[in-house]
Amino acid sequence: MAGILSDIVREAAQRFPDRTAIVAADATLTYGELDPLADSVGAGLAAAGIRAGDLVSLVLPSNAAYIVGFLGLARLGAVATGVSPRYTAAERAKVVAKASPVAAMVTDDLAEGLPADLPLLRATDARWTGLRRDGAVPPPVEFREDLPETVVFTSGTTGTPKGALFTSRQIAAITQMDTGGSWGHGGPQIVSTGLPHIGFMTKLAGYFQSGATLHVLERWRAKDVLEIVNRERVPIIGGVAAQVALLLAVPEFDTYDFSCVQGLIVGAGPSQAALIRESKARFGCGYSVRYSSTESGGLGTMTAFDAPKEETLHTVGRPRPGTDLEIRDPDTGKVLGPNEVGQICLRSPAIMAGYWNDPENTAVAIDSEGFLRTGDLGLIGADGCLRVTGRIGEMFIRGGYNVFPLEVEAVLLHHPAIANVAVVPRPDATMGEIGVAVIVPRAGHEPPSLEELRTFARESLAAYKVPEAIRVVDELPLTGMDKLDRTALRAYEKDAAGVN
Repeated sequence: MAGILSDIVREAAQRFPDRTAIVAADATLTYGELDPLADSVGAGLAAAGIRAGDLVSLVLPSNAAYIVGFLGLARLGAVATGVSPRYTAAERAKVVAKASPVAAMVTDDLAEGLPADLPLLRATDARWTGLRRDGAVPPPVEFREDLPETVVFTSGTTGTPKGALFTSRQIAAITQMDTGGSWGHGGPQIVSTGLPHIGFMTKLAGYFQSGATLHVLERWRAKDVLEIVNRERVPIIGGVAAQVALLLAVPEFDTYDFSCVQGLIVGAGPSQAALIRESKARFGCGYSVRYSSTESGGLGTMTAFDAPKEETLHTVGRPRPGTDLEIRDPDTGKVLGPNEVGQICLRSPAIMAGYWNDPENTAVAIDSEGFLRTGDLGLIGADGCLRVTGRIGEMFIRGGYNVFPLEVEAVLLHHPAIANVAVVPRPDATMGEIGVAVIVPRAGHEPPSLEELRTFARESLAAYKVPEAIRVVDELPLTGMDKLDRTALRAYEKDAAGVN
């Protein structure tokens, strides 16, 4: 035995050996093919000096080679951590230095930035020809609940990413919470996140238990996704709000048949009310909003497909079964009551075991009761639903008043000429900080003037929350993990104001 992922692959191969497991640019593989590949790649890793418990970085494109490498490490009992292929060489260097792996599984084009003394295991194809040892098996690994399986690095929007460790205990819990323990109910599914993301690394075991056919994209493109949905009759579309907006913007959208789509599952925080309305109308299905984080194992709160309009449009739903939710004062830790804004705290079996080799930050993130301090701000309404108001580090102060960007953005996104927007502070000699609306105009519309935008916003926001400057861009900057890069936006505004 090894960890949960390895054992599920073994059983999935026995239950549905001829079912297609992975469809990717570099290979199409069945469940029956994956299991012996996991053995032979695991044996090859052992021959290369990798041992159970060693951390190995997957510095690979999002393709079948990545998944087969991940399974080989799992079969050996080694620990896998992904590095986004979208990172620059400098970003790769930073993440790998933080991880301190014993080796990296890598393609030649992604090797730049890696330490010169780090052993590199090079991928030549999806089946790891040259590394694997056909007919061999890796040394046996005794199963235990605290066996480390994967380290998933945070997006790094507020500084150096931190590695969240998930052991067999957490992977088993996440799989149970996602599948209910049932086997074989899955169908075609599009992997909407990068493979190093929490939405893949901790949930692959659940995908395999369901018997899903995973369509893996090296680079997510809206038109490609719509074509796969239409051709393969994909029942559930997952992603983040920005991806859904891009799907709706595809010119050929109305030429596709979406009668197969039963629901949209949209994570990474709140979705704009206007986007939800348009998505439900044009796809003709339900829309579930999910709130979670890397540290929470990708699980937290959710709205049901048939939730009341108020809940779907203006909240991120209720805690998933087995999850405790509290709002606490960020300074004192006191549990707050309904409609009081504080730090969102979660507790569930899916919460990370801790940060990799980082006990100090682990103690800051997880309290003695097992609650994860998310760093996000929100409130629980009288209806029991969570409303996210922003992130502790994102709040800025204008003239002594606290401004939460997410609240302002939610209002501005109702403007018919705005496709996407981020609100960030700019240093100001009089007010300390003022809000700047960084706007992506909707196709076919001229961006609003500052006065027009302020008039629109004042209908829903107090005067001190209304932006006092506009910057128009073609697209908002994203981190390598596809989250809004507020650090880059803040840095731009500081430069614009001449502040070092």
